[in-house]
Amino acid sequence: MNSRTREMAHIVMRGFDDFHRYFLVLTQGARARFERQDWQGVQQAARRRIWLYDEHVNNTVRAVLDYNRSPLRHQELKALKQAFNDLLINHANADMAESFYNSVYRRSTRHRSIRAENLYVHPFVPQPGEQDLAPVTWHYQIAPGALVGTLQHLLTRLRLAPPFIHLARDLEHVRRTLAEQGLADMPLRLTVINTLFYRNKGAYLIGRLERPEGPLPFILPILHEQGGLVIDTLLLSHDDASILFGFARAYFMVWCPQPSLLVQFLRPLLPNKSDYEIYNAIGWQKHGKTIFYREFLQQLQASRDRFVPAEGIKGMVMSVFTLPSSDVVFKVIKDKVTPPKTVDRATVKAKYRLVKQHDRVGRMADTMEFTNFELPLNRISPELLDELQREVPSQLTLRDDRLIIHHLYTERRMIPLNLHLEQADDQQLHDALDEYANALKQLAAANIFPGDMLFKNFGVTRHGRVIFYDYDEIAYMTECHFRAIPKTDHLQDQLCPEPWYSVGPNDVFPEEFKTFLLYKPRVRAAFSEQHMELFTAEYWRRQQQNIESGMVGDIFPYQCRQRFRYKYGESREE
Repeated sequence: MNSRTREMAHIVMRGFDDFHRYFLVLTQGARARFERQDWQGVQQAARRRIWLYDEHVNNTVRAVLDYNRSPLRHQELKALKQAFNDLLINHANADMAESFYNSVYRRSTRHRSIRAENLYVHPFVPQPGEQDLAPVTWHYQIAPGALVGTLQHLLTRLRLAPPFIHLARDLEHVRRTLAEQGLADMPLRLTVINTLFYRNKGAYLIGRLERPEGPLPFILPILHEQGGLVIDTLLLSHDDASILFGFARAYFMVWCPQPSLLVQFLRPLLPNKSDYEIYNAIGWQKHGKTIFYREFLQQLQASRDRFVPAEGIKGMVMSVFTLPSSDVVFKVIKDKVTPPKTVDRATVKAKYRLVKQHDRVGRMADTMEFTNFELPLNRISPELLDELQREVPSQLTLRDDRLIIHHLYTERRMIPLNLHLEQADDQQLHDALDEYANALKQLAAANIFPGDMLFKNFGVTRHGRVIFYDYDEIAYMTECHFRAIPKTDHLQDQLCPEPWYSVGPNDVFPEEFKTFLLYKPRVRAAFSEQHMELFTAEYWRRQQQNIESGMVGDIFPYQCRQRFRYKYGESREE
């Protein structure tokens, strides 16, 4: 190994360290943005932090190639990885540095002639076992009757600039909620992350009640109200924690120089989530992608089922398939979209980038994008292989016993809403339609218009939440022109299959939604009257006005009935 190779390894590691430093700077600013109620700044910082990774990878690739003065050959890349191994051994974040190296390697070769031995497909530095969480946690032994005082001390240690305006009352509500679970009048062991998790307009104290039968989440959402801060509720269930850290939400801003410590702490609170989902949730989505791929390889080794087309109506833009034993779907853009769709590949990719960088408000599924994704050919069902060769031939390469898909997205698998509605009883039907309508309203408040609002483009999670997952027609609300259908007294106009009025490229007629959404009597009867405003242009124009005025809506990652103001019926106007 020569000095040039070692210097290139140092260039890559400096690139990672620079990225990590800027990542922490952006993240550390979350507290000030929350205290100032700078909600526009919150959204800008979230987008900036997502872009940061690609910027630093691209800069590092240029630096390596400029230093070498030519593209790297296979033997040079092999030696470069060996040199990088030496730098990983004592690095505090070796696991994430490996992910960064993988990105630099792939882009330096333009994703061509990739060799597994030059990648960290498997970690070089063994994954740490149980680590000491003392640097990121505070511990409290709480005697009966001491809960309120202890929590008051805890919140004081956080040193948030705005005062809590009703702290005594809020803490009494915390005590009361614990009492309802039979937990208030017994000794408690509470461990909390010693920094807050910030997202959108909220800050979250994340902790756990340590119990012999396993830890219980202890999560306090902190919000602004007129005059200061309030504790909005107390979340105590694993389901509530899972929804808070859900795959359809923006990434948290939480300052932690060693993210693996947070993942270790959160793991028992999120027993149904894989590590890659937890890394994604705390903003390390690129490393989450590495963890996902490693877990995917383990899944292949541990299973024998075959990849098959995903259930539901065939997509017009995407071919979608899944491995039944996994909880994800794989989506490949078709070579020729099915009419009446007209979008091209570049447009679809741009729409998926938009969603990645936007606040998903708990209503749009996160995706991971892969280049040259390899699948074992003997695990692909004949039906799926036939579909892929028919619909996406330009994206396929058959090599020996492998199928290489040049570009695809992965996404959490859900039950398509249209299938769920067909199987639902009356109460489930009502609940799902209510969720669907709320999803549309929350997306609108976040400046997102889904475009194609058919039920088949939404999924239902195991928690019963309705999530949008088909992005090829997505648009910003502010780009749409919402119109009422012009009135006419001419019967000929009303019977004509084509509109008798002009229609511009961005025109949307909400009255038409009712025609294709509520055509089944059972669905129409179950659709709540309170959501009928969705079928008026006035409602959508009002949302546009709110967005254009700079308003950032309140969208809670828990049910309104869980909020103290509703749960205990006390006014906040004191």
